[in-house]
Amino acid sequence: MYTHNLPMHLLRAFASSRFAVGVLATLALLSAGCGNVSRINAPAFRASPSDGLPVAASGFAVLANTAVTGTDGTIIGDVGTFLASPTGSVTLTSCPITGTVHVGDGAATQAFNDFLITYAALAPKPEDVCTTLTGTLAGVTLSPGVYCFDAAATLTGVLTLDGPSNGIWVFKIGTSGTGALTGTNFSVVMAGGGQAGNVTWRVAEAATMTTSAFQGHILAGAGITLTGGTFNGNAWSKADVTITGTAVAS
Repeated sequence: MYTHNLPMHLLRAFASSRFAVGVLATLALLSAGCGNVSRINAPAFRASPSDGLPVAASGFAVLANTAVTGTDGTIIGDVGTFLASPTGSVTLTSCPITGTVHVGDGAATQAFNDFLITYAALAPKPEDVCTTLTGTLAGVTLSPGVYCFDAAATLTGVLTLDGPSNGIWVFKIGTSGTGALTGTNFSVVMAGGGQAGNVTWRVAEAATMTTSAFQGHILAGAGITLTGGTFNGNAWSKADVTITGTAVAS
């Protein structure tokens, strides 16, 4: 168990979205001690919008460093890149969005910088205690808690996350320093009132979901590729995001 003091600007930055609630409660869980995988009643986060500090544009369903490419899919939420045109780009082909496209503007750069802060805050640390997972997770049911894959995670089948509406799940993929997240015909099912907005997947390298019904937010150290299926959460990447035939809803 350890104490992790979070800067107030990070807490305030994420105050305005469902993603904010999930990430902030996640960080509160980490501060309380990562080893407890029983049901956890994480404290609710409250913040005043009148505190005078900038609020991150955290309604981004998809956020990349350089490029977002969407083909034959749908996206509910904003889409953005950290880099501005012509280096940064959002290319959408038969991929309608409900939201706004931001290419290197102030909202996107603020959101991306806050993503980087959050990604670093969730990085594995020597004093972390979490439950190590192996295998595909097919047929597995997990209570709220913090879970780790030492290296890559290759997932199939149905994973059930069973917990109350304020339950928090954190998955750290590649805690040894390297490791990608790959899901093929992989489904995440929320049970017992659990909320997809309270599930965070922190990935050391790339994340790839193929014909999957994924739930939770992916924070990836490399590219995110979504092909087919559904994605209920935010896809935030240090590199590019490619979506083909996937329905994305933040």
